[in-house]
Formats: sequence, C-alpha cells, structure tokens
Amino acid sequence: KATTAESRVEERWRSRATDRTGEAHGASQKQRNPDRCSMIVLYFSVFLGYKFFFLTHSTLCVCVGCLIEQLTEEKYECMVCCEVIRVMAPVWSCQSCFHVFHLNCIKKWARSPASQADGTTEGWRCPACQHVALKAPNAYSCFCGKVTNPEFQRTEIPHSCGDMCGKKRSGGECNHPCNILCHPGPCPQCPAFITKSCICGRMRKQVRCSQAGPLLCEDVCGALLNCSEHFCAQVCHSGPCQPCQLRVQQACFCGVTFREVACGTDREKFDGSGYFTCCKPCGKMLDCQSHRCQQLCHPGQCQSCPLSPKLVRSCSCGQTPLSKLLELGYPERKTCTDPIPSCGKTCNKPLPCGDGDSVHLCEKLCHEDSCGPCSLTSSIKCRCGSNSKEVPCAAIQTEQDMVFTCEKRCSKKRSCGRHKCGELCCVDVEHKCSMICGYKLNCGLHRCQDLCHRGNCQPCWQTSFDELACYCGETVLFPPIPCGTRPPECKNLCTRSHDCDHPVFHSCHSEERCPPCTYLTKKWCMGNHEQRSNIPCHLQDISCGLVCDKLLPCGSHHCKKICHRGECQAEGECKQPCTHPRASCGHPCAAPCHPGTPCPPSICSAKMALQCDCGRKKETVPCADAASSYQRLKHATLSDNALLLKWSNLCIWLFSHRLECDQECATLERNRRLAEALQIDQSVDTFNKSATSKYSDSLKEDARKDFKFVSEIEEEIKNLVELANKGKQPKRSHCFPPMKREHRRIIHELAEAYGVESVSYDSEPKLNTILFVSIKASTMCPNTSLAALIERETVSRAPPPIAHIKQHTSKADNSNAWMNQSKEEPSIDYFDVQD
Repeated sequence: KATTAESRVEERWRSRATDRTGEAHGASQKQRNPDRCSMIVLYFSVFLGYKFFFLTHSTLCVCVGCLIEQLTEEKYECMVCCEVIRVMAPVWSCQSCFHVFHLNCIKKWARSPASQADGTTEGWRCPACQHVALKAPNAYSCFCGKVTNPEFQRTEIPHSCGDMCGKKRSGGECNHPCNILCHPGPCPQCPAFITKSCICGRMRKQVRCSQAGPLLCEDVCGALLNCSEHFCAQVCHSGPCQPCQLRVQQACFCGVTFREVACGTDREKFDGSGYFTCCKPCGKMLDCQSHRCQQLCHPGQCQSCPLSPKLVRSCSCGQTPLSKLLELGYPERKTCTDPIPSCGKTCNKPLPCGDGDSVHLCEKLCHEDSCGPCSLTSSIKCRCGSNSKEVPCAAIQTEQDMVFTCEKRCSKKRSCGRHKCGELCCVDVEHKCSMICGYKLNCGLHRCQDLCHRGNCQPCWQTSFDELACYCGETVLFPPIPCGTRPPECKNLCTRSHDCDHPVFHSCHSEERCPPCTYLTKKWCMGNHEQRSNIPCHLQDISCGLVCDKLLPCGSHHCKKICHRGECQAEGECKQPCTHPRASCGHPCAAPCHPGTPCPPSICSAKMALQCDCGRKKETVPCADAASSYQRLKHATLSDNALLLKWSNLCIWLFSHRLECDQECATLERNRRLAEALQIDQSVDTFNKSATSKYSDSLKEDARKDFKFVSEIEEEIKNLVELANKGKQPKRSHCFPPMKREHRRIIHELAEAYGVESVSYDSEPKLNTILFVSIKASTMCPNTSLAALIERETVSRAPPPIAHIKQHTSKADNSNAWMNQSKEEPSIDYFDVQD
C-alpha cells in the first residue's frame, strides 16, 4: 500500500510539473483541483524523499517541507525583527543558509556597521550564517530568481513563481537543473541515472547522478607505482597509489657510501651510478690518471684536472702569464705533473685573516702550495658585536675563526615575558623560553608541563572515569569527569557528626568542616555577670559589656576591664593608683598600688577648686601650690602657735577665700539688687540673647559671605522642623544633593543650631548630606533666624543722639555763654536709646 501511495503521489507531482509548462493549461488545472495541488506543494519533498533521495539526505527534505509549511501557515519569524513573515510581505532568502528575512529588514541590516565584514574583505555578512555577500539586496524576487515581485497565489508556495526551479544543484558534478517547482531551501539531489566508470577503469555501472564518492570495483588496481618497476597490488581504490614499500640499497654518486631506503626514493636524481651525495671528497681518478677529484661527492662525471697544461695559463700567484715566462727561458709544461714556473714576485693572495677595513695578503714568493701563515694580528668581534679582541693571524684558518663568544649575558626578556634570556653572547632575534611553565592549573592539583608561555595555561587535560558523588552519596556525577571538578551540589541535609545536638539546617557539602551552628541559645558571659539570650551556638566567648569589677589580688582595687576571659591581672602586679589618704592633705596617694608597704613620700598633684565670694570667679590649682602658699602666709601673718588650726582645715579655709571679687562681680551684684528692687525676673530672656548665641562666629561669617545659600538651607531646615511639629509623622528626613565640603559644614552647623541630626553618606566626590528630624526637647526653631540676624547687621544704623546743651536765659550769663561753652561738658540724654 505504501508503494502504491508513493507512486500515486509521484504521478501527480510529475503531471503538475508538466502542466505548468503551459500557462493556460496550468490555470485550468488550478481551477479544476486546487486542494490536491496545494497538498502536493506542501508535502512533495517528504514523499519524494522516500522514492528518489538517499537516506542520508532525508533530513534535508524534511527541513524544506517544514520551511514551506511555516511560510504557508505564517509561522516563520524574521531573524532581524523577530516578527512573523506574512505571505504578502516582500522577502529575501540567503543562498548559503536559506534563511528567509523581510526585504526591508535585510536592507537595514546590510547598511548597518554590525553587518560589515572584516577589514580584509568587502561586503556584508548574513545575520544567520555570516556568509559574506558583495551585493546588497535591493529587489523582491522568487526563490529561483526568475520573477521579480511575484504575486501571491493561494495554491502556490508563498513568495514563489510557481514555475520550474531550474537552478543548478549544489555539490557534485551534476549538470541537470532542478526539476521541481520554485521552492525555498536547497534543491533536492538529482534523481537521474548516469553511467560511471570505476577508478581503475575496468568496470562501468549505472548510478544516480547525485551519488557522492567514486565508484570502486573489486579487482586489483595494477597501476605502475612511483618506482616505475613494480605495480599496485591494492584493490581498486580512490586517490593516488601508495608509494612502493620494497626496501632496496642505493649507492652515493662516488660509490663509497650505501643506504637502505624504500624503492623509488630519489629516483629522479639517479645519474647512472648513484642516487645521493655523501658530502665527502669524491676521490675518483681524473682523466689525467695522476690526480684524484677533490670536489665533494657529486653527480655526473668529474671535471678535468685543474693542473692540466690546457687550463693553467699563468704562474701560481696569477700575476704573470706563462707565455712571458717561456720567453724568459722557463721550460714548457707538457703534463699536469710538471711544476708550474714561479714568477719570483710576492704572492699577494688574500688570506682569511684581517680586519673589516683591511685584508691581509700572502707575503711569500710565488708558490704552488697553500698560503700562510700570516705574521700579523687581527681584531675579531664576538657574535653579538659588543666586544672585540686582538688574536694572531696564525690562529685564524677559516671564517669561523673570525668570530668568538664573549662573556656578556643577554638581559632581554624571553618570549614568555617572565624570564630573562641569560645566554652568553646571544644573537637570537626571538628569545624563546625553554623552561617548563610549572604554574598550577585550574584544577589546583596538577601543574602546567608546557614550555613557559604568555597568558593563561590550558585547562587540565586529566580526566577521571570514576563516579563523583557528594558526601552522603545521594547525588552522583557520571564519568568522564574533568580534573578539578567539585563534588555535585546536594540538596539533602548534612549527615556528618556535629559537636552539638541542635537541629541541622545546612545542606550536604564537600568541605571537611561544617558551617558553624547558628541555633540560638542562652549562655553566660565570660565574667559570669549575666546570662545572655539569643546567642548563636558557635559563639563561645561572650562579653556582656559591663565592667568586670572582680577584686584583684592586692585586696584594694577591682578589675576595671570590660567583661573578659582569663585572669584579671594577667600582666603581673596591680598598676592602679593607691587610694589611701595622705596624712598631710587628705588626698589619695595616687602612687602605683603597693600592698603591704607605706605610701611613698611624693608631691600631691590633686586639683583644688577656688572661687570668690559671689562664686563667679573659679580657679583650679594643684594641692602642692596651695601648701607652699600656706607656708608663706603662716610665717608672714601668724606667729602665735596657739591660734594655728589644723593643717587641712586652715588650708581649705585660706584657699576658699583666696580669690577676691573684681569689678565685674560688683556689676553683677548691683544688677541683681536692681532687678530685685524693680521686681524683674532674670530668668526671662528679654533681649533674646540665647537665640543669637546659638550661632557660632564662623557660621555668621559664612552667612555673610554666602547669604543666598545659607538662607535657602535655613529655610529648608525650618520647614522640615515645622512639618515634624505640626504633622502626624514625628520623624521626617531630607536629602541634600552632593556639594562641597564647606557647604556641608554649614549644613551640619545649622542642623546643630536647630537640634536636627545630620549625617553624610557615600564617598567623595558624591558625598551627600541627609537630615533626620524627630520630636525632641532640643528640636525647635530659634526665635531669630540666622538670615534675619545677618540682615539686621547689614541694615544702616540710625545716627547717634545729639547731645542736649543747656540754654542759659539770664542776661548776665549770656555774655559768658560762649566762653564757658567749650569748658562745660554737654548734657547727654542717656535715655535716648538706640538699637
């Protein structure tokens, strides 16, 4: 039945594709059976997958079918705007990942900086697959690209033209165009059959055009291997044949050295006698049959003898031709063994020694053997070029002898950035570090074994294949488990043994020690003064905050420490001052505690308070000064011993009456008597002096400098206090914005004058001030505000009163009025009081 259904669907689809070649016939077909066509369009890819596609590509068919279904049912969302794509909306489809976007959305994305490719390439990136496209989308076309602005038809796939797709299939060597209707997503694989040959060419077989991979037969390959001597023995395979695996012996070009290699190695270098060079002197006999080849092992024939008469045209030093020497009577050379005539001149051939500016020359006469040795010295430099030294030229035989290694150590950082190079006479450009990193890895158990490097170490590669469980074993992590993985988190209660019997509230954990017990208990303080409640179980030493007050071993003092643990007198002897009264003045001894011994003689430093008769003047003096004053007074005024009082009583009496009242005391006494006579209550602040005394001089000075700011702050504080007094809420607060230090100080002083609490929060430079108002006895508005007080000072005062001069009406005194006017004092009306 399934096969019949598949053939029926295939037949319908084929007829549908054929009918679309004619426009009129297609229109009549849609009118005749629209539901059947719609069903075929939606599910054609799924059913065709069973018939024509391979099993490995069935997922691709299902994806295409799902894409068609989502577009038709308007469930597909644009990745840019996350809105549903309507069937009538213009769209654009990526040809790499086949995602569908709104045309306007993809245009905006292509113009945005986020879509631009990196600096090496031009174009913009697809938001889904990051594929770089050079051309920005600018038109709405169907999926196959044939029709621009396709019209929506209910019987067709949305945004398609309804015609044959015709696009070239991706991948493989298929040349057949896609033969299904215009569709979203990738084209299905080609269902056509073609004839292919196997790799070795011995078999031909019909396979599907979309079949991937080469066709292989079961015969032996038999192709000639790389050695050109043996044939491939493998079964028909893809790719080139493996090199020949036979082992053969090969000789070098000079025939002295042999090696065993795979057959076909260096076959192209074979010159008839050897395959490789051994880098030793050739040693073959030259054509002269008298000398041997001095060149390194080389392919081909050896060169002619360099001493042959045909090649030698001058003397050994090369300065004089042999033709001139023959004219001088030297014999002509016939063979290579005949000596070369000498010209008798200095050789002057350059030697390997010498400095960079000058080259040393051979000082021998023209000769055949090698030059040297030189009798001079040369200045040679070290490898790094920082040092140089003089050496005899006789010690310089090759170019390697012109360079030496100095003792200077390189101080540059290595590639790791942590260690210094430290090499002697270093010439490296990149100082690679050869030390082992050794840092602990993220697991905390192993160390990095890589060479010292920059940046973080790689994660630990150790892996455990054992199960990792929590302490109670209820939660388990299954292998493989990377090294350093902590035990899994368990939600069960801890099952470890605890020191106390209180209920456990913490979960199972991997740490050895459990968290401290927080169960609330009752415990005595360290000094056993009182029993405290609501104390966590893990707290052992509790202080009640009271003074210890235990009797010390001296028997005279009590411990003054706050409730503590251990002994009270752990430092040693008691250091508190002695409280025994002195015999002379009655004040305490005040010396360090000395139990069992009499008080040591010392000067009394106790303070004595003295005052005048009215009690206004008060003064505090040391007891020693009082004693010295008494001695002077006793010798000066008292001579009768019978009238002497006891020392302490007389001293107190003298110094209690020692201070004398001054003029101000007399003024206060007069004012008191006057107020008593006039029945004036001095407790009433008539002139409101207490209000003005609340403001300090510095606050008044700040108000004069910045009157506007002070008046605004004071008005805000005044309103805050009035609201707290009148409203139902006894507590109010106000937060000022961050300001300078001087302004915050003004706010704090004004708040203190009004009895308001002020606190500054946060840190500089965003420190702000908050005022807290609660109804207290000290919280009240002064009778006179600071702003009114400053305004009163700034207002211009009235002129002082004019003195009233007495007018003399008698004629007798009229003549002397002007004479006596300058002598008499003007009579001033003191009752003309000014403010």
